[in-house]
Amino acid sequence: MGRKEYSAGMVSLPFWFTEFKKMIQLVNSGMTFPEIKKINIKENVFSAPTEYRAAQIFNAVSSRVKTLPPDFYTLFEQSDITNQKLIVLISIMENDTLFFDFMYEVFREKLIIGAEELADSDFRVFFKEKQIQNGRVAKWTDYTLKRLGRSYRNVLMETGILERTTNSTKKIIKPIMDQSLEQKLNERGMAMTLRILTGVR
Repeated sequence: MGRKEYSAGMVSLPFWFTEFKKMIQLVNSGMTFPEIKKINIKENVFSAPTEYRAAQIFNAVSSRVKTLPPDFYTLFEQSDITNQKLIVLISIMENDTLFFDFMYEVFREKLIIGAEELADSDFRVFFKEKQIQNGRVAKWTDYTLKRLGRSYRNVLMETGILERTTNSTKKIIKPIMDQSLEQKLNERGMAMTLRILTGVR
């Protein structure tokens, strides 16, 4: 599968851990995505405040789930909450090329050099470089980039690999991954993702 074009879609998409977990449970119970979409409309299975938000949650979370090989669904339910959150993070990286590149080029490098913090300037530098490299990103406003950086931070904090210290810096917590998840990433040829989470060249 080719790489998707860069997108700023994550500005309005939270981590949605509980919703992801519910989706996996429904898929593992034998339901198809079209069936889940139908009952989401009828029964509001994700407890969304509006019909529009319910549809948005379904579209975003199902897209994330679909990026993962099906054997990850079983692994998710067998994992502890720490590794479940890492699997959600992996699905977000797989679903959003720009976020994946941020994780590979910035977060991974921080782990490699043993840096303890992720600063606001790290986001600004990354986006500035992407604006130079990519015509689509070049058209985005500073406001959009600021919101996108905030969304990235929130996802990492909800995963548990970033911790609030000050307004401008956050403490990096190196991911602790089960051997079963590491093995699954290796089996599925997801070496770059594994390098992000383990901080290796």
